[in-house]
Amino acid sequence: MAGGGGGGAEPTRKSKFGSPVPRRRARIEIIPLIDVMFFLLAAFMMVSLSMQKLKTPKMDLPSTLKVNAINDFKPNAINVAVDRQGQISVGKTNIPLDRLDEMLTAAYKRNTNNPVFVSADRETSQGDVNRALFHIRTAGFQRVSFSVTEARGN
Repeated sequence: MAGGGGGGAEPTRKSKFGSPVPRRRARIEIIPLIDVMFFLLAAFMMVSLSMQKLKTPKMDLPSTLKVNAINDFKPNAINVAVDRQGQISVGKTNIPLDRLDEMLTAAYKRNTNNPVFVSADRETSQGDVNRALFHIRTAGFQRVSFSVTEARGN
């Protein structure tokens, strides 16, 4: 045993010099994986959204659902109505736009606390209602309400 001539295997020795071939370690690239996951998420979201049927109720505005509404007509209130042709009437008389400014300014000078109710036909364009509202605000009124009609057939 002292001679070293036994049958044992010699231990491998590391040399001072590294291997000329670099050792490759396995790497998991996570950035392409994230890109693929976001693409799949977006694709599934788009497919699921296209499969849903939007069931929104048909709306015919303006209307109110109250059946037992009380008529709170006040004689000092100013009722401005706009019809489907865009003609403006105060009370029951048709008034041109230039006379509307004079009439509203005079009513504002008499009583600044008068409420103004704006009503319109269903087929009236929003621009005509906005024009009437502009003239009401120009006269100085701050208390402006929109009156709506009761919904039929509900």
